[in-house]
Amino acid sequence: SQPWAGPPPQPEIPAPSPPRETWAGKYKFLLSCLGYCVGLGNIWRFPYLCYRNGGGIFLIPYFIMLLFTGLPLFLMELSLGQYGAAGPITVWKCCPLLKGVGVAMLIVSSLVSLYYNVIIAWAFYYLGSSFQSPLPWSCDAPSNADLCQVVTVTCWACVLQNTSGSTSRVSASEVFWNEQVLGVTHSSGLGDPGPVQWPLALCLLAAWVLVFLGMLRGIRRSGKVGYFTATFPYLVILILIVRGATLDGSLDGVRFYLSSDWSRLQSAQVWSDAASQIFYSLGIGFGGLLSMASYNKFDNNVIRDTLVIAIGNCCTSFFAGFAIFSVLGHMAWRKQVPVGSVTDSGPGLAFVAYPEALSLLPGSPFWSILFFLMLFTLGVDTLFGNIEGITTAILDEFPALRDWRRKTVLLGALCTSFYLLGLLLVTQGGIFWFTLIDTYSTGFGLIIVALFMCLGIAFCYGVNQFCRDIVDMICRCPPWCSHMLGYFRVCWAFFTPCLLLFTLIYTFLDMDSVPLRHGTYEYPAWGMSLGVCMGALTSLQIPLWAAVALCRESGTLSDRFQKATQPLCSWRTATARDVAGDVIDVPFTITLTSSD
Repeated sequence: SQPWAGPPPQPEIPAPSPPRETWAGKYKFLLSCLGYCVGLGNIWRFPYLCYRNGGGIFLIPYFIMLLFTGLPLFLMELSLGQYGAAGPITVWKCCPLLKGVGVAMLIVSSLVSLYYNVIIAWAFYYLGSSFQSPLPWSCDAPSNADLCQVVTVTCWACVLQNTSGSTSRVSASEVFWNEQVLGVTHSSGLGDPGPVQWPLALCLLAAWVLVFLGMLRGIRRSGKVGYFTATFPYLVILILIVRGATLDGSLDGVRFYLSSDWSRLQSAQVWSDAASQIFYSLGIGFGGLLSMASYNKFDNNVIRDTLVIAIGNCCTSFFAGFAIFSVLGHMAWRKQVPVGSVTDSGPGLAFVAYPEALSLLPGSPFWSILFFLMLFTLGVDTLFGNIEGITTAILDEFPALRDWRRKTVLLGALCTSFYLLGLLLVTQGGIFWFTLIDTYSTGFGLIIVALFMCLGIAFCYGVNQFCRDIVDMICRCPPWCSHMLGYFRVCWAFFTPCLLLFTLIYTFLDMDSVPLRHGTYEYPAWGMSLGVCMGALTSLQIPLWAAVALCRESGTLSDRFQKATQPLCSWRTATARDVAGDVIDVPFTITLTSSD
């Protein structure tokens, strides 16, 4: 007999994937979510929409849309992420048929991240320029002496009609923005991007390096950054409101901001603008909210967080308008022109009109540094949320990448890719591409994503089951939470889908009637088609992945559909998780009744 050679070798067991992180405290989650939601749109988009849609009367449709669309969808994303403890793609184990909704969220976040950091680069550039005295875009700068003179502009149509020419003032801040920052005066349009503006390219590189370093620390540590980035903008807004109130003409600006035109409530444009502003300012449908909520403890009160964050975000938009229009009122008083002639939307308000207004204040470099530092922190916080949504989706699909070294490589690859692609947006014609991506990346595609998310949870997963999940998470549900949950149940089943459908239809009608423009430049047909393809790329993910889910099942089409809407065995319920957020290995099934 042969001697015993010992036990047979055991097969190697692969090392378990690193566990998911969790927030170090609920206040870090609240501040991070608030910083993600309160972005640049609160500063430049909301005040302009108030002005364009009848002033203070715009607040009526705005808060109605908040109640019936914003709050329900916000709670839905937070609850879905916290209950499933998974990112935008993996969380759809609750309904595999709608996995495409998560993939679509990933595409939207990627498109937005591509151009959003360009805004941060602009703010970086202005912030660096603000350390000069006088400011390079002010009339006090020697190079702008000729620009600030009143000149006569010949109107050839007026000459043909035997009338006089018009008098206008050339804006030094507009020349600085168009020529020195963008270089757009050297580009003829979308098909002529021209060379890269290297000062902007360096600012963009610095912005992506900061994002990489901030995201590298992980949720538990990067949440500490929110203590500054989420609170500093409120300090600056308060300072600007107090300073603006002491300026001559500030009351004219506030009066212009709050003026009411009740007839505007009859316009569908007002209601569509209110819905879109609520939609975009809360960050619904991007996947960032869902991802950040997935790192919460299981028993976190999501209803309380929804009310605090959403209402706080909307109040920020309202009060930011006072800071903007009080200073613009002073600018109009100095120029002896109506307030409406110095306002603009989008980047024009943040980088042309408001910087010019700041240049008129005593100690203008100090106020300019405060303002652009505020824009920088607002942008960085929002971009953190977008990148978090992308990385969480990837890490949950491939858990082995959670290792620190692999995660570093992943973040580095993402930030490098976004930087290289973003170089197109900092060319001389980059502003045309910026406007195109900004318009269509968050257009009809994003609305379709939110609509199918709402319909999928309400009618496939079951609105009653979803409400039970929320109650399971909250555990000791206070009476006011129970009443709020009944309200949200009605919204998810009826009001929210209807309002989203209305907004979607109006968006399609508006696309056909109003051509896309940037200033006097009208986009060509191929540019508009390219923009529509961006929205279509997002939307097509939903039927594409639904078809994949159906093909993976067996039986008739009806049987496949029913199986594809059932949660997978790996989908967690409250019985499979304790309140500390640890997973308990308990088998379970979820049965959807016809009432769901």
